[in-house]
Amino acid sequence: MLNIGCHLSSSKGFLAMGRTALKIGASTFQFFTRNPRGGSAKGIDPQDMAAFLELAREKGITSVLAHAAYTLNPCSAEVRIRNFALESMADDLARMEHLPGNMYNFHPGSHVGQGVGAGIALIATQLDAVMWPGMSTTVLLETMSGKGSEIGGTFRELREIIDRVGMAERLGVCFDTCHVHDAGYDIVGDLDGVLAEFDAVIGLERILAVHLNDSLHPRGSRKDRHARIGHGHIGLETFGRIVNHPALKNLPFYLETPNELPGYAEEIALLRRMWRG
Repeated sequence: MLNIGCHLSSSKGFLAMGRTALKIGASTFQFFTRNPRGGSAKGIDPQDMAAFLELAREKGITSVLAHAAYTLNPCSAEVRIRNFALESMADDLARMEHLPGNMYNFHPGSHVGQGVGAGIALIATQLDAVMWPGMSTTVLLETMSGKGSEIGGTFRELREIIDRVGMAERLGVCFDTCHVHDAGYDIVGDLDGVLAEFDAVIGLERILAVHLNDSLHPRGSRKDRHARIGHGHIGLETFGRIVNHPALKNLPFYLETPNELPGYAEEIALLRRMWRG
């Protein structure tokens, strides 16, 4: 079965997210660990977490994906901002141990004029500081659109981060379709070629999650504006190829399209119909 879900609000707790996922036909979901624009995280309710984990076992909810706040920038030029990212990520990863064996995704950040090399070094230093032997969570670097001074707009930049991290075995990649498209990779005309390039640079085994998003802008725009599935420049046919590609079809997929719950339910049903197993 296609393992697919969407981004859900964590405001009412994990059990509520699990029930919502099942209601809209999802088998997984993504959530923010804290307010996406920053701030403190909501405390873990042990009873709520225990009830969710029981529901997940009963209903087969797997591969839950946590998403770091957008405001985290581990390669900022300002020490204050880097320290906030460090403290937030360390707290997020400690809290993720309540969801053993799941994943934590983050945007690598923007070097804001320091240069790509300096930014990559700072990101790797932060990952070394927040990861520890025996942790159960896998940390995912997200492919980015490359807007401004954003790091992660090329596969090579992600490879260089991975190569610098001591616990690289706990690192993976979240492949975002809108971001990869906007960064200039031709997933519409040459999906096989893009994935072959990813394999040569990073290794396909590092892709552990896929963000399914259409794009409001043409390839190479570096804009990062998501569209509903089939309503952008990537197009419905390409998403059919993505969810059925041998290298991707058994991975968890997460929708981040501009939708409310009924819209997510429609897209989940649509992509399930397209999946050939």
